[in-house]
Amino acid sequence: MVITPETPLRRGREVRRRYTTADLSVLTRDETRRFVPRGGSDPQTDVALAWELLYRLEPELYDRLVSAERLHPGVLGWLPDDVERIVEVGAGTGRLTLELIRRAQEVVAIEPAAPLRQLLNRKLLRVDHRHRVRVTHGFFDDLPVTDDCADLVVACSAFTPATAHGGETGLAEMERVCRPSGCVVIVWPNNVDWLAAHGYRYLSFAGEMFVEFASREEAAELAEVFYPGTVAEVRRLGERQVPYELLGINPPRDLAFKVMAR
Repeated sequence: MVITPETPLRRGREVRRRYTTADLSVLTRDETRRFVPRGGSDPQTDVALAWELLYRLEPELYDRLVSAERLHPGVLGWLPDDVERIVEVGAGTGRLTLELIRRAQEVVAIEPAAPLRQLLNRKLLRVDHRHRVRVTHGFFDDLPVTDDCADLVVACSAFTPATAHGGETGLAEMERVCRPSGCVVIVWPNNVDWLAAHGYRYLSFAGEMFVEFASREEAAELAEVFYPGTVAEVRRLGERQVPYELLGINPPRDLAFKVMAR
C-alpha cells in the first residue's frame, strides 16, 4: 500500500468517501487529462475517479478485493488456448493476466496505473513462464501495440462505454490491434446492450458464485470499504465466502466477444 498522511484516517471509510480533491495530485498529466478532463471533479461525487485514486494510493487494498473476486471457470475455459500473442488492456494486478500466461507465446499486459503494474510485476516473479509476459504502460484510447498484432485482445472488468475507460475510441483501439479471425473479448462487461449494438455477442455461465475473501474478518473489513450497505449482513453471515447476490453485484460469470472479419 502507498502510505500517505491520510491513510490512517481512511481505515474503514468507503471508496466514494475515501479521497478528496487534494489527492488528485497523484495523477500524472496524461491521467488528469483523461480522468479529470474538465477540472473541478470531486472523487466524493465521482465514483470512477475515486477508483482511479484507489489504484494509485492504495493498490494493495484494491488487490485484496480482486483476489477475492475469482472468475467463473466457464469464462476461463472459453478463452482461446495456444495462441501466439494476447494483448490484455487494463491488466490491473493480474487477476486475468496470470490465467493467460500458459495460453500464449507472448502476453502484453497494458495497465495505466504504475502502482498496479508494480504489483503485477512482483507477482510475475513467483510464477513459471513469466518471460512470456511484458507489462507496459498504456491507455484504452492509445494502445502501445501495432495493428493486427494479437490473436486475442481482452479486458477484464476494466472496459466501460465511458470515454475515460474505453468508449468508442477504446473499443476501436482493441479491434485495431486484433488480427483478422482473432477475437476481442470483454470479460465481466458492465453494459451488454452497448456492446451488442457494436456487434458483440454475449455469453453467461451458470452456477452459484461467491466472493472468496481470505477470512471472515477480511470479508467484513472489505465490505465496509466496497459494499458499505451490506456490512451488517456480511457480519451476520460470519463467513469468508459471501454470495454476490448479497453484495448486490453481478458475478464475474459473463463475457461479450467479437470475432474480427478475415
